[in-house]
Amino acid sequence: MPHVDFKPVADGIYCVETGLYRPGLASCYVIRAEDRLAFIDTGTANTVPALLQVVDALGLTPADVEYVIPTHVHLDHAGGAGALMAACPRAKLIVHPKGAAHMIDPAKLTAGATAVYGEAAFARDFGALTPVAPERVIAADDGQLFDLAGRSLMFIDTPGHANHHGCIYDAASGGVFSGDTFGISYRELDTESGPWLFAPTTPVAFDPDAWQLSLDRIMALAPRAVFLTHYCRIDEPARLVDDLRRSIRDLADIAKREEASADAGRQQRLEQAITRHLIDDARRHGCRLEEARIRELLAVDLALNAQGLEVWLRRRARDRS
Repeated sequence: MPHVDFKPVADGIYCVETGLYRPGLASCYVIRAEDRLAFIDTGTANTVPALLQVVDALGLTPADVEYVIPTHVHLDHAGGAGALMAACPRAKLIVHPKGAAHMIDPAKLTAGATAVYGEAAFARDFGALTPVAPERVIAADDGQLFDLAGRSLMFIDTPGHANHHGCIYDAASGGVFSGDTFGISYRELDTESGPWLFAPTTPVAFDPDAWQLSLDRIMALAPRAVFLTHYCRIDEPARLVDDLRRSIRDLADIAKREEASADAGRQQRLEQAITRHLIDDARRHGCRLEEARIRELLAVDLALNAQGLEVWLRRRARDRS
């Protein structure tokens, strides 16, 4: 049986490496309360065997999984949800109402992701998506509470990165499972100043104004920690949130500077501008890694951020017409 990389990050909370692209890029979480489990995000379909090994390592069985909760239906967060649900006979899937239909019938999700990543990469990195039976899906209301053996989990509607994004507030830890709403922060880029955060503007629903309001909602809870999908736990979110707010504004401004330019080559120009901006920002934060190493760590995000900003510019043009 292969080694599964998971570790405790708070009382009853475990961070699990999902194995997407490279170690340290994507994680998901298991919450344990008594003999009940909840998964927050799932990684891809390729991750599910490792998740079931974590269940076994905790001395429990798939029948003890109460909830599977993807923060949103992007495949690094929800690609394995259907397969995990198939393996966990008692589990309910909790998801944003705008994402529920894609979990029940993932055909459009598959088509959209294939368009972004390409057919071969989609098959290699994400695997096949498994539908979830409608009667096992809960389309969560904003503020809805879910009981995990006495542990209260609250769903919060947090658009901005995606219009179907929800975060989970865990009252026991005082932490928020933020998906992508509290940004990306890779541990290799930590410095003496602490974590370095930036905004993922992944296709297709970047909305900088809604995102800022979602951060307001999170910070109103005065969280003690944020559990990032990319990557793991960070502390003192009140000290870090302004860095993320600035990143959202900066990336939107980079896109706006291209707004009057011809579409031809625009995505390439966006990627070049984003690359320079993020490397310079990491340097200002005190990162001393070689530039080639920073580019390597950010390679996936640079391409996806550029694609997302290009989609946003096209949407803005349609809205004005």
